[in-house]
Amino acid sequence: MKFNKVVIFGVGLIGGSFALALRRANAVGEVVGFGRSEATLEQAMQLGIIDRIGRDASVEVAKADLVMLATPVGQMAELMARIAPCLGAHTLVTDGGSTKSEVVAAAYANLGDKVAQFVPAHPIAGAEQSGAGAAHADLYSGKKVVLTPLPENSSDSVNRVRHAWELCGALVSELTAQQHDEVFAAVSHLPHLLSFALVHDLAQRDNRDQLLSFAASGFRDFTRIAASNPEMWRDICLANRVALMSELQSYTAELNTLHTALENNDAEKLEEIFSLAREVRSVWTPQ
Repeated sequence: MKFNKVVIFGVGLIGGSFALALRRANAVGEVVGFGRSEATLEQAMQLGIIDRIGRDASVEVAKADLVMLATPVGQMAELMARIAPCLGAHTLVTDGGSTKSEVVAAAYANLGDKVAQFVPAHPIAGAEQSGAGAAHADLYSGKKVVLTPLPENSSDSVNRVRHAWELCGALVSELTAQQHDEVFAAVSHLPHLLSFALVHDLAQRDNRDQLLSFAASGFRDFTRIAASNPEMWRDICLANRVALMSELQSYTAELNTLHTALENNDAEKLEEIFSLAREVRSVWTPQ
């Protein structure tokens, strides 16, 4: 399967890597890019991510085989409203958003009778870097992509979007939007929240320079994701706030348990917690 024309909104890490991976697979004829920054779009052209900078979304999406929404999730509702009246009868739309329930709700609210053409997706392959310069063709190789199909999606539409991601080298699975958001609140959104919180705490201290001068690999590994895009993670946290608040409540209870163990000089409880954590972490293999 080859996509004659792909239109990408957001040509940074996620959208740019999607385009480069399809190019490497010889699976796309033309890639047209849209974005908020002319400089980023020019850079995307220089890097071979896109063939043209889009000027009129209505014209470009009308004849596209596939439209990729690779913007922060907070921008997707407005984008959907813009492109809905112009989508071609056979144009499919997918996205790279890290939350799904709110994106799906935006699709129902803004795509109208074109909602069946939207197949939601989430590539589990982000990085703390952002922008067109961070994009690379290998980003999705061997990485998971989760589709959260809508009841209105035809099997052919889902299969076409699945195949696009597989051409990028991804391992594709499916969840409901609610399942997706519950899972990723626990294993992605909460860790980012905690990482940002730790660095923010230290950043406000009078002796932060001294503290950071002694920080080593443990701090580096725990806080790497705090270098991620603030706007993107603001939108993700707000979009998945219900599931995230539940996970934060559970984590707060865990911290309280540790606080009590320290307060009571309870070595046995600390070792019990650390041992189970070590056991589970030791056998887990990231993908």
